[in-house]
Order: sequence, then C-alpha cells, then structure tokens
Amino acid sequence: MKHLIIGLGNIGPGYELTRHNMGFQVTDYLVKQHAVAFQPDRLAFFASFRYQGRSICVIKPTTYMNHSGKAVRYWLEKLRLSVEHSLVVVDDVALPFGKLRMRAQGSSAGHNGLKSIEAHLGTQAYPRLRLGIGNDFASGQQAAHVLSPFHAPELAKLPELIKQACEMILAFCIVGVGKTMERYN
Repeated sequence: MKHLIIGLGNIGPGYELTRHNMGFQVTDYLVKQHAVAFQPDRLAFFASFRYQGRSICVIKPTTYMNHSGKAVRYWLEKLRLSVEHSLVVVDDVALPFGKLRMRAQGSSAGHNGLKSIEAHLGTQAYPRLRLGIGNDFASGQQAAHVLSPFHAPELAKLPELIKQACEMILAFCIVGVGKTMERYN
C-alpha cells in the first residue's frame, strides 16, 4: 500500500520558520527521521521511505502555498493514488497553538493552500492534519500573523508538537484516518 503525505508551506529562506510553514517543518522531520532526504522534482521536493510494509511518499510543493493544488494533483496522478491515500499537513489559525486535529474532509476555512487543493481536485473530501498556530492577531493582520516566526515559548514546544504530528501521520498510513482520529483527536 502507498500513501502520499503533503506538507504545505512556502519555499525560500524568508519563510522557513514561519507559522505558515508548519507543513514543511513536519514533513522535514518525518523524512529526516527515516534517514532519507528530499530531492527536487516536478512541482515539489520529493522523498519516499518504507514503514511497516507501506510505501510512504512525501512532497513539499514548490508552487508556493496559494498554488499547492497544482502539485497535489500532479503527484496523486503520477503515483496513481486516490485522495483517500493522501494526507495534507497544514497550519490552521482556527486552532490554538499546539492543538493537532485530523479530519477526513472539510472546508478550506479560508486557507489559500486548501482552496487551491479543492479547486484542482474538485472536492473537499481529502484527509488533512491541521496544526494549530493560534489567532492572536488584530483584525486585518492574519497574513502578517501566518508569515511571522514563532515566539520563544512556542519555539520551546515546537519539537514535541512536530514529533506528535509525525506519529499521527504514521498512524494514518497504518490504520487509516478514522482510527487515527479516534486515537489522537
């Protein structure tokens, strides 16, 4: 069985440690944990590894957040996978910092990366792991918030959150979205 894990973020050093790049941070850790490395490929950085008999493919789209759907669609087609065997890892301002929530489907809730995926796939029915980044910003300042770095207390908690997100990803690949939601949500 094969799965595609999609970490959402923006490429470039200016975005590396921002809240909007949580998907990249999690997939970087996941790939490093399995002693492989991302390689540049079409529309994304790509890596793959085996885990408990599963083939796990991981991408970080190079299309920038607002055009993530183009890369997701390409890689699902290239790997001949249905959306049920994919998992989008994404930041979420609607969740408090540190909260992790997996869903089998749902709306974009205004997230431009998810909007792009929905537009390219023609559905909202794809699994996602939402990583809370909080909504502590003034009206009209959402873009500045998601593109800002984490505060020192948040940085101290980030490694444990990333580790837990990777545990949830691996559980998704082994037992599926339903059982992973029951166990972790």
